[in-house]
Amino acid sequence: HVQLVESGGGSVQAGGSLRLSCSASGYTYNTGCMAWFRQAPGKEREGTASIFIRTGSTYYDDSVKGRFTISQDKAKVTVYLQMNSLNVEDAGMYYCAVDRYCPAPLAPHGFENWGQGTQVTVS
Repeated sequence: HVQLVESGGGSVQAGGSLRLSCSASGYTYNTGCMAWFRQAPGKEREGTASIFIRTGSTYYDDSVKGRFTISQDKAKVTVYLQMNSLNVEDAGMYYCAVDRYCPAPLAPHGFENWGQGTQVTVS
């Protein structure tokens, strides 16, 4: 049973930064990918950044390129999302996800395992 726990959300002023963390337990594969998604009220869940566990290759949505950085600590099975230059459009619930096969690194339908989310508010 895979369990993902996110942390690091909070309230920040526009232009500020936050660092999200996601720890995975029960995921025993050295393959697949971990990703961060976000969902604003009334909107669909969208992918922001993804990292392939074995290679470290990263993918970003155009809306966050140059501002967000995804990284991982393989030993801790933890993924991070450094978010800089935040704006109000970045606000929402941020979810961590992991999938062994990762057919689409930024598509929600491609992920089986999800965390409960951490809230990001930008004012």
